[in-house]
Amino acid sequence: MKKSLCIYILVVLLGAFFASPLWADDTLVRFEGGIGVHPVSNVTVAGTAVTVNQNTVRGVNPAGQLWVIRDLDAKVKTNGDIKVEGKGLVLAGGNSAGRTTGQSVFATLICEAAAPFTEHSTPSNPGVPLTANGDFKIDDVLTPIPTGGCASPMLLIRNATGGTWFAVGILD
Repeated sequence: MKKSLCIYILVVLLGAFFASPLWADDTLVRFEGGIGVHPVSNVTVAGTAVTVNQNTVRGVNPAGQLWVIRDLDAKVKTNGDIKVEGKGLVLAGGNSAGRTTGQSVFATLICEAAAPFTEHSTPSNPGVPLTANGDFKIDDVLTPIPTGGCASPMLLIRNATGGTWFAVGILD
């Protein structure tokens, strides 16, 4: 009885050892929540000179108007597969506030904290259309596929027409 129990335990342990790579998580990075774009980073005044700096993120220019996003959930796998679900990505200013104005979006992952930056993106043409209430789903593959990890992940949701960013993911 003891011998068969020991063999049973050994078989279970060996099975778990060899199956563990199948259970390995292949997630490169996750994002939960998002922040809409504010196109102005800062304003400085020196005497009569006013300087306005764009809110450029890792070389990507902001959209020209305020945008908000209610929710964002994204998962990027080591093989480049990306799934993004966004809700409520709408304009937050101007005459079209609360609307999407027929925009389409794509996703860009940037892994470097300093230049030069490599943009790992889903196709921008045609992009994914925003619904009337600003919802969207991206289920695609990043090009180029990120290799060697992602030391300083930044996920941008971008305008498919001009490439400016509308929202940024919050690292999970």
